[in-house]
Amino acid sequence: MSNSSPQAAPSQLDRKTRFKSILGGSAGNLVEWYDWYVYAAFTLYFAPQFFPDGDDTVKLLQAAAVFALGFLMRPIGAWVMGIYADRKGRKSGLTLSVSLMCAGSLIIACAPTYASVGMLAPALLLFARLLQGLSVGGEYGASATYLTEMAGKNHRGFFSSFQYVTLISGQLLALCVLIILQRTLSEGQLSEWGWRVPFFIGALLAVVVFWIRRGLVETESSKQAQEQVKNGGEKSGALALFTKYPKQAFTVIMLTAGGTLAFNTFTTYLQKYLVNTSGFEKTTATEITTAAIFVFMLLQPAVGALSDKIGRKPIMITFGILGVLFTIPIFNGLGSTTSPTTAFMLCMSGMVIVTGYTAINAVVKAELFPPHIRALGVALPYAIANTLFGGTAELVALSFKNAGHENYFFYYITFMIGLSLITYVFMKDTKKHSLITDN
Repeated sequence: MSNSSPQAAPSQLDRKTRFKSILGGSAGNLVEWYDWYVYAAFTLYFAPQFFPDGDDTVKLLQAAAVFALGFLMRPIGAWVMGIYADRKGRKSGLTLSVSLMCAGSLIIACAPTYASVGMLAPALLLFARLLQGLSVGGEYGASATYLTEMAGKNHRGFFSSFQYVTLISGQLLALCVLIILQRTLSEGQLSEWGWRVPFFIGALLAVVVFWIRRGLVETESSKQAQEQVKNGGEKSGALALFTKYPKQAFTVIMLTAGGTLAFNTFTTYLQKYLVNTSGFEKTTATEITTAAIFVFMLLQPAVGALSDKIGRKPIMITFGILGVLFTIPIFNGLGSTTSPTTAFMLCMSGMVIVTGYTAINAVVKAELFPPHIRALGVALPYAIANTLFGGTAELVALSFKNAGHENYFFYYITFMIGLSLITYVFMKDTKKHSLITDN
């Protein structure tokens, strides 16, 4: 397709163009989430550089607090950039988000340490994470909406699952970089300067993705929504979202709450849990987590495709039931095992359960909203739930551990999954009641 020719509607796209567009959107999503998760993956090494006082748990707790504060920016990013993606196009939203992520990664890579500049060091770290939170807040809605609208009616579950495939791939890539650096650098070198390397890598990859995203094909839904706004139609906005679509917005918050808490626990906090509680070496914990996340990533398209056959609702209900029944036994088992194989199997079992949420949550949210407010509707309620529950997972877990009641955290996860399960039971199956009209 030449630059001067009109962009085709999804129903007119040939399979090659559709696949290329989905691949391009997914590649950018991978880099965005790599940049986001590098912070969690390398916390064990850079925390002493920014938070030198206290024991190891206190240092991790301080770094986790910054991680949680980054999540506070996600609703703001979802609000501002969700509206931007609805009004200016999904492609424009995706391009802006990756630019902000690049800036945040570069700041962290170059940030001075506490020993050099005192409190300016954690202040710069916090600023960079707030900038990245703004980026990720907009990224989720724009990418989930773009992939779902571009996928086509009969394969929305399958192709939209790549939103989490690439999200998990970004985290996996961050862990792989960590493993490589652990194998090539000493622990002292990693703690002194090696932790900066992955942030430099993220900034460079974001520049590449910026150019890829500038060449994406816009979705027909987005073009139609922009045309309706030009003709005096309703505009995307937070007031319109919560006054005209309150049921859908609340549904997104509640279906996300338990899922995002479980996801962040099993994919970001788990590495610390294996070191701090189970007693594994850092390298062993990283390898166990990486192997489990790799299998977890491969499961996403299979479950997404299954939802195209049987519907979204049965899969979410399965996640809810299994999450309520097995979260506490899984973590109790992990806390008492010294076997890497047993730890891997327990980690994997938890992630298999969470797949019932991760593989299809993007398409479920997108199918709830009309096109003119879809990116905001997907992004903002999700970001609110993610800030309250997903972003605070490590902070809550470490706080309970510091207070001597680590097991309370597992009951908290189980309770939140139970609340989401109630939502799954009573909501309509979005596959049968989708507001996406593209073929």
